[in-house]
Amino acid sequence: MRLTKVQWIGLVLGCMGFILPLIFTFSGLSFAGHMALGIFLMAAVFWMFEPIPIYSTSMLIILLEVLLLSMQGPVFMDATLPVETLNKTNGQYEVLSQAVSDQQLYSVSSDGDVVPHKIDVRSMPNGKLQVQSPDLNEGMTIISNADHRLVNYKPNNYSDYLATLASPIIILFLGGFVLAEASVKYNLDRNLTRLLLRPFGSKPKFIVLGLMLVTAVLSAFMSNTATTAMMMTVILPIIARIETGDALKIGVALSIPFAANIGGIATPIGTPPNAVVIGALSQQGLNITFGQWMLYAVPIVVVMLAVAWGALMIIYPAKTKHLKLDLSGRFDLSVSAKILYFVFGFTVLAWVTESIHGINSSIIALVPVAVLTFFGVIDKEEIRNLPWEVLWLVAGGLALGIALDRTGLAQWMISSIDWQSLSNIWLLLVFAAVAVSMSNFLSNTVTATLLIPLAISLSTSGVAGSDFSLLITSVLIGVGASLAMVLPISTPPNAIAISTGMVETKDMAKAGVLIGIVGLVMVMIYAIFVWPLI
Repeated sequence: MRLTKVQWIGLVLGCMGFILPLIFTFSGLSFAGHMALGIFLMAAVFWMFEPIPIYSTSMLIILLEVLLLSMQGPVFMDATLPVETLNKTNGQYEVLSQAVSDQQLYSVSSDGDVVPHKIDVRSMPNGKLQVQSPDLNEGMTIISNADHRLVNYKPNNYSDYLATLASPIIILFLGGFVLAEASVKYNLDRNLTRLLLRPFGSKPKFIVLGLMLVTAVLSAFMSNTATTAMMMTVILPIIARIETGDALKIGVALSIPFAANIGGIATPIGTPPNAVVIGALSQQGLNITFGQWMLYAVPIVVVMLAVAWGALMIIYPAKTKHLKLDLSGRFDLSVSAKILYFVFGFTVLAWVTESIHGINSSIIALVPVAVLTFFGVIDKEEIRNLPWEVLWLVAGGLALGIALDRTGLAQWMISSIDWQSLSNIWLLLVFAAVAVSMSNFLSNTVTATLLIPLAISLSTSGVAGSDFSLLITSVLIGVGASLAMVLPISTPPNAIAISTGMVETKDMAKAGVLIGIVGLVMVMIYAIFVWPLI
């Protein structure tokens, strides 16, 4: 594997990030928290610089968490708390100095829980410490080493990390991938495109609008990347009919990735950030149904599609007056194709009506997986071609969130900021601005993966106040992360558009910056005025 200079820098920085917390001690952070901090820093740097593939970083996260944080890993496998009995000497409690850390002494309850006690401490001539607290009692079982790796951390089972690979949101995405793969195999996507473009006539601005609507609808149920790749082949003959020097060529080329990015927001299976948000919320007991997510997302998708279309038509106005499109073709009427049509329609309908019948969307997602393979609509080659790396990426993000929560790292990270001084609106603005800006330089999935645990910690710790809504903030992060339109590195659809040679980065940035700014304003408006009403 040959690395570029940037990738080498990322590899070195990532390794340093992993080692740093193992060398230096940070006050208030448990031993396990230091381990998790190393994994977090390494993952963040690796995801930014990509010295290894981003899905490989997720695999590494799960491996390191199993080894370093689980009760079956070598670090905690045989670990036991060092304890002693608290006794009085000359009427005073005296303990060894290593039993105290940050003015705290730890006892072990009858249930085996570690309980911290804030104490007053005075050094003694015999090298011990004299401690006082109304919580202390003679005969109490205390921990003789306050820096022991089991203090403030109860290791969880290694299966908790491995189980992220079978998380309901992973199964939901798997069902979406199977439907998308079958749709491509039987040209359902192309035939839908042909059918949906017919009403938009021959005027260029309306053709661009039609292309964006079709792309958005397809990317709501298919991979944004696959949708963009397919639609790029659709627009090539359209661009060929546009006069040389007409800025419309650029507008048409950019309409596809922009619409794919926006359309992916519409459903839980549309783009990985949605999966990250829904998966993290489900771990907090907040379950969003397929229809509920669409209720949150579809209105803003419609508005942002209109904004993107308007921006492209203003920045890249058409000189060509009319475009005649070849919309000939026919639907595949084979038995396998008919089975696909039925399963596709049934699955989408069941997803949208989840709140009526009560069957979880992840369970419904197993229908296309089982039925389409049972009838041979897709075979083992199509199964092998599914984007498994995306599932690994999402699983790694879920596992990282578990580690940040269980080790207290997320709580420690936010405790240094006076969040209580920020109003609810300012908190939303901070998360929205960071999500939109970060996703232009990082993967939108990585952006959501890094921000969601912080939002969860703000909610569970209570430091953000009673007005803080974890649900709304998380949806805001997921939506904001998908509004990255400025750079080719932001999302695969952007990269695909640049790779065609029809547009340059400066062309994408012109419209992308405007869409990003308007998108930031729109998600704030929805988060403050609309989503609380749902």
